[in-house]
Amino acid sequence: MTHKFLILLSGATLALAACGKHDNATTGGADTGNATDVNATGSDNGMAANSAATAPAPTTAQAFVNAAAASDRFEIESSKLAQGSASSSAVKKFAAQMISAHTASTAKLKGTIAGLNPPLTADDTLAPDQQQTLDSLKGLNGAAFDSAYAQAQQEAHQKTLDALKTYSSSGDNAALKSFASGMIPTVTAHLNLAKGLK
Repeated sequence: MTHKFLILLSGATLALAACGKHDNATTGGADTGNATDVNATGSDNGMAANSAATAPAPTTAQAFVNAAAASDRFEIESSKLAQGSASSSAVKKFAAQMISAHTASTAKLKGTIAGLNPPLTADDTLAPDQQQTLDSLKGLNGAAFDSAYAQAQQEAHQKTLDALKTYSSSGDNAALKSFASGMIPTVTAHLNLAKGLK
């Protein structure tokens, strides 16, 4: 539930939300599922929590796919940092949920785009704001990390939620609109969990 999806769900950002084309396991989609992210096992697309606030949400299929993939990648990478740098058990638990959910979301996104004609390729390149947030988290640990990570997760998930809502209502591909719509409840749940982090 994060930025690029977020920025290119946001623009180049996940939050559903970004840009060399590659399709790897971290190239996911928006939240797709359960209490961790998208779907029951999906992930919200964490969009970088920063400069994407004013970026327009993507409405084309390729832009949406890239934003979702970047959002998942941001969530996975930032949450992996939390596993080693956070001091709060709640933050570590949340991070583990985000890794699981976003990994699942990536798989769901890949399955969705593989069924398109022609199929799309997801580019999970982080948006500049997502990369900046990730870099800033790398220099922190303990309580300082917990606070910065919680803030980044809130911002990324909000952007992702906004991007999902935009694409689900005005996107240009029916299958991806359905994907976005299905992720909204999960991303909303993850945003609420992120707001509860201390």
